[in-house]
Amino acid sequence: METDKIQEIESIIRRYPAEKRYILAIMQDLQQAFNYLPKGALEKTAAHVRAPLSTVYSMATFYKAFSLKPKGKINFRVCDGTACHIKGSQVILNEICQCLDLKPGETTPDGMFSLETVNCLGACAISPVLVANQKVYAKVTPAALRKIIKEYGGKLDGTTAGE
Repeated sequence: METDKIQEIESIIRRYPAEKRYILAIMQDLQQAFNYLPKGALEKTAAHVRAPLSTVYSMATFYKAFSLKPKGKINFRVCDGTACHIKGSQVILNEICQCLDLKPGETTPDGMFSLETVNCLGACAISPVLVANQKVYAKVTPAALRKIIKEYGGKLDGTTAGE
């Protein structure tokens, strides 16, 4: 692990008292900083709060909001709740798969895009919904999706601007 990354991890962890009740908050900050939870960060968190690594790991794997694998710079989250599913979320999902050559749970080889499905984003009135990082896109159509992908530097042939 790089020195800068280690220092950032330690800086985040030191913001919290060395108590087990802060494990979740520490992991939320780590996830936000790195877009995933590096193994070294989990080890340092466990050491800081004096808890077994298995306790920290079990919390990291319990919550879907955490990822143990690096995500892309742009993380597409497609809602597949009932309303979104009825309004065509599968079409949106298939379009992303086709445009970026990406399946749910995967990241493009250049680390630019990730794709995941979520059970519900709580925005049923504007379904189908797509979230790109923190930005919500309402009533997404395949044509709108292609514009969104281009907006983030993706090409529609399974490559990204960096390739």
